[in-house]
Amino acid sequence: MKLLLHTCCAPCSLSCVDPLRAEGIEPVSFWYNPNIHPWKEYEARRDCLLAYAPTIGLEVVVRENYGLREFVSRVASDIPRRCEWCYSSRLEETARYAAEHGFDAFTTTLLASTYQRHDRIAEIAREKAAAHGVEFLYRDFRPNFRAGNQRARELGLYMQKYCGCVFSEEERYLKQIGRDKKRFGVSDGTEGTSET
Repeated sequence: MKLLLHTCCAPCSLSCVDPLRAEGIEPVSFWYNPNIHPWKEYEARRDCLLAYAPTIGLEVVVRENYGLREFVSRVASDIPRRCEWCYSSRLEETARYAAEHGFDAFTTTLLASTYQRHDRIAEIAREKAAAHGVEFLYRDFRPNFRAGNQRARELGLYMQKYCGCVFSEEERYLKQIGRDKKRFGVSDGTEGTSET
């Protein structure tokens, strides 16, 4: 089977490549992640994958698209549902590329994360597969997630702290911001205001 593996980062690939190889499937990694911001984060994740892949003999196809403006314009009106567009856009491009370049099937490292909406990712991937006439290879890579992350740390791979979008990074810092406000007695200017 000729399989295209949408890859969000090197650490998540560790949860997927070995299990696929154990099945006799040699994946080709596909980098397409216009959701990752800012540029330095995008660059760090991409470059980490490109440096790591040759050490395990993994071919990587890069579909370059630092899509900050498109991402923000697509999700700004409904930030809580931003993941829908994020999953859909990345899986759309993966399915399209797989179909146009003779792959039998595609899958995604997003299915390794214990933080993502696993069932929704699989559902969207099936829709994109049907639309492009290519198979979606479903695998639940989550059981390998913790071990993959541990292995990534041992290898010294870049380990990100958020999914990639700027709104996810904001959420990551909200608790810290609240603690800092209390610690320093900082007001956001809303205390003691009146609507009258």
